[in-house]
Amino acid sequence: MKVAVIGTGFVGVVSAAVYASFGHQVIGLDIDENKITLLKKGQVPFYEPGLQELLLQQQQAGQLNFTTSYEEAIKEAEVIIIAVGTPSAADETADLRYIFASARSLAPHLMENAIVVIKSTVPPGTLEKTSDIIREITQTKFYGASLPEFLREGSAVYDTLNPDRLVIGANEDYVFEQLEKLHEKLQVPVVRCKVASAQMAKYTANSYLATRITFINEIANLCEKNGADINEVIEAIGYDKRIGQHYWYPGLGYGGSCFPKDVKELAAYSRSVGEDGNLLNKINEINKDRIFRLLNNFAREVGGFENKTIALLGLSFKPNTDDMREAPSTKIIPFLSNHGAQVKSYDPMAKYFNNPQDHHEQVSSIEEACREADIIMTVVEWPEITGFDFSKVKNEKKQFFIDARNQFSAELVKKWGYQYLGIGKR
Repeated sequence: MKVAVIGTGFVGVVSAAVYASFGHQVIGLDIDENKITLLKKGQVPFYEPGLQELLLQQQQAGQLNFTTSYEEAIKEAEVIIIAVGTPSAADETADLRYIFASARSLAPHLMENAIVVIKSTVPPGTLEKTSDIIREITQTKFYGASLPEFLREGSAVYDTLNPDRLVIGANEDYVFEQLEKLHEKLQVPVVRCKVASAQMAKYTANSYLATRITFINEIANLCEKNGADINEVIEAIGYDKRIGQHYWYPGLGYGGSCFPKDVKELAAYSRSVGEDGNLLNKINEINKDRIFRLLNNFAREVGGFENKTIALLGLSFKPNTDDMREAPSTKIIPFLSNHGAQVKSYDPMAKYFNNPQDHHEQVSSIEEACREADIIMTVVEWPEITGFDFSKVKNEKKQFFIDARNQFSAELVKKWGYQYLGIGKR
């Protein structure tokens, strides 16, 4: 099939490369000339394991190309996938301007019976508004559909090639059949559903996962009050098949490009339809305060942060990505700086851009970050960090080791000579 993918961000580039690997003829489209220039050279403007290799492979095979021209990308496309950004607006609703701009730009070039698919995360009703915009510009017959993605940054290529399910929201059998044909190399369950159901499925999945993180953090708070160990609690409840031991992450709360955005937007959508007091609004509120609550707790344990040197290990919002969107470090570093600390940070991939008032230096190794540190704070579970032998950097000071992701053995850290502080345990 001939496919156009509009938007060359995280979802767009991964989708374009994977569809090309399925044997389709794919054109990636973006109005950002710098991005397209890089992509034509086989260079991905962000870090995602395995993506650059797949991109180069498909370009060399002649299956994948990139352009800034809507006419070139759209005129022969049987399937047009809109994968542009939908950032949260000031009122926490989804900002759909890029979706609608794409619709206006693609409309004049549509071929008969093309399928316009929204892959971006959008609230119910967006496809209908998008279709109305297209119909104002062209009389060409087309179809609409929703095709939500469930990718995890850091494993997006794998997730796209090995999904748990394929969710298609549409109104016509023809559309379901064509989109199943697009994905026929995937041997996975297919959920055929209403467009609104597909859009709600994406928001629901991410909001549920965010809820699990928020819930276990609330339990961790109670464990710190009564002497329980959150890891033991997770093990105890995990044998219940209704609960499971997976996806319990006590720590600094959820971050990244999806969870905070999707929870905020679903909460805002709930308010717009009269469901003001529901759980989603509370989850959003709790997560916003989580990091500052923990940092204040840690400050009391270490005797304050003023005049202390702190090694902050991990800057991205999770391992295997350089994405800094809603990363804990973007709140932690300003907080520590404002409380008189000097911060030295390390991350294998991500770069932190200082504000003028930050007392912060990013260094190139864990050893350099930890040199002369009063406090070591591990924030992201990069293998380079969790596998590091911190006995090698122990100095003569009384040093605290803050394990903000519960990735280390408290006994081992104490054996190294540090004062251990974790999440949900004493």
